[in-house]
Amino acid sequence: MVAPVTVALSELNLPTLAPMLIAIAGALGILIIDLIKGNLHKSLFVMLSILVLLVDLGAVVGLTVGSRGFFDLMLIDGVSVVSQIMIIVASILFIPLALTSKRFHEFSYPEFFALFLFMIAGFQFMVSSDNLILIFVGLETASLALYTLIAMHNRSNSFEAAIKYFTMGAVAAGFYAMGSAMIYATTGSIELINVAQVLNAQLSETPNMLLITGGAIMMLVAFAFKLSLFPFHTWAPDVYEGASAPLAGYMSIVPKIAAFVVAWRLFGLYVYLDIESVQWIIIALGVVTMTLANIMALVQDDVKRMLAYSSISHAGFVVIALALGTTKGDSAIFIYYALFMFTNLGAFAMLWISRSKKRNFGNRFDHPYEKFAGLIKIMPMGAVVMALFMLSLAGVPPFSVFWGKLYIMSATVDAGYIWLAVVMGLNSAIAAYYYLKLIVYMFLKEPAKDLDVVYYNISKPLMFMIGVAVVATVSSILFAQPLISYITDMVSMSAYTVR
Repeated sequence: MVAPVTVALSELNLPTLAPMLIAIAGALGILIIDLIKGNLHKSLFVMLSILVLLVDLGAVVGLTVGSRGFFDLMLIDGVSVVSQIMIIVASILFIPLALTSKRFHEFSYPEFFALFLFMIAGFQFMVSSDNLILIFVGLETASLALYTLIAMHNRSNSFEAAIKYFTMGAVAAGFYAMGSAMIYATTGSIELINVAQVLNAQLSETPNMLLITGGAIMMLVAFAFKLSLFPFHTWAPDVYEGASAPLAGYMSIVPKIAAFVVAWRLFGLYVYLDIESVQWIIIALGVVTMTLANIMALVQDDVKRMLAYSSISHAGFVVIALALGTTKGDSAIFIYYALFMFTNLGAFAMLWISRSKKRNFGNRFDHPYEKFAGLIKIMPMGAVVMALFMLSLAGVPPFSVFWGKLYIMSATVDAGYIWLAVVMGLNSAIAAYYYLKLIVYMFLKEPAKDLDVVYYNISKPLMFMIGVAVVATVSSILFAQPLISYITDMVSMSAYTVR
C-alpha cells in the first residue's frame, strides 16, 4: 500500500499567487455588486478597479524575488516582478479614462471592469511562470477577455476587429500548442528550466535538432502573432482602428510586455545554447518588421492607423534584443517598454480630444490627418502635447523613447552587430518622417472649415492621464539612469539570466 503524500501549506508558498488572486477577486466582487444592486454609476467601478490594482501592485512589490510556489508552477524572479509592475501601472493609467466621456457606452457596464481585471490576472500568470501549460492558460484568459473588451465598443468595425483578433489569436494558440508538443516530445518536460538542461544534452543529435528547431519555429510563429511581427502583423492596424483610442493604446503596450516576457524566457534558451538558426530568424523578423511597418506608416491617411504601424515597428525594434544573448540586451527589452509605455499611451489618448458625431473626412476613418489641421490655432496646448509625443516616438533627445532606442542600439553594438545598429538607426530616421507629418498638419496647415469637429473632450481624468504621460516623457532624462539600474539588477536576478 502506497503511503499518501502530504503537502504542507507553507510549501505551496501561496503568496506567489496573491497578485493574481487579488485581480480575480476584484473582478468577481464587481460582478457580485452589480448582481446585488444594478444600475450603479460607473465611477464606483472605476474606483473599485483602481483600488484593486493598487492592492495588486502592493502585493507584487512585496513578493520575494527568487522564490517559487504552488507546486513550483509559479516563478517569482526579477523579470516577473518588473513586468507585473509595468502591467499594473499601465492599467492604473488606463482605467480613469472610463470617466472621460459618455460617448462610449462600454464603460457603463460593470462587466467591462470585471473583464479588464480578469485580463490583467491572465497577463500576470503569463509572466510569473515557466510552465508552458500555465503560460497558455494565462495567455488565453487574457486574450478572451480582450476580444470581448474590443467588441463592447459596439460599432461595426469594432465587431470586425474583435473577430479578426479572435481568429488570429486562435491560429496563434494552435501554433503555441503544436510548438509546446514538439518541445515536450523532444525533452519530456514543459518546465522551461528543465527544457534547457535537456536541450543542452541533445544538441549533438541531428534528429533531435530538427525537432528542437521545429518547436522553436512553431513557438516563434505563435509569438509573432502576439507581438504583431511580419508577416503576422496584418491584424493589428484593423484591430486598433476598431477599438476605442485609449484601448488601442493599451493594447499596444500591455499584451506585448507579457508576450515579450514569455518569448524572452523561451527563446533566450535557444540563444544561450547558440542555436544560430533561431537567433538569425529572430533578427530577420525584427529587421523586416520594423522596415515594412515604417514604410506602411508613411502612406497612412489616418493617425490611429499610423500609430498602429508605429507600434508594430517598435515591436520589431525591440525583438532584436531577444537575439543578442547578453544581459544588457535582455534588460533593454524592459527598459524600452518602460519608457515607451507612457508616450504611446499618451499619444493614443490624445486622439480622444477631438470629437464629432459623424465622419467628416470619409466613411472609414475617425482620425484622419485633416482632422488635426491647424490644431495649434484651435487648441494650442493640445498641439504642443501631441507634438511632444510624436518627437519622443521618433527618438528625438532628450525625450523618453530616445533613451530606450539608444540603449537597445548600444546593446546591439556591444554584442558585435554594428551593421544591425546602423539598420535600426536608418529605420528611426524613416519613422521620423511620418511623426513629423502630423506635426506639420497641426502647426502649418489651416483648420478645416465648416465641419462638425467642434467639441473637445478635455475632462479631468483625460487631463490627468495625459499629464502623467507628458511628465514621464519630458522628465525621462532625470529617471532614465535609475530605471536602467533597477531593471538591470532585477533581470540579473532572473532564473533565466545565464549570460
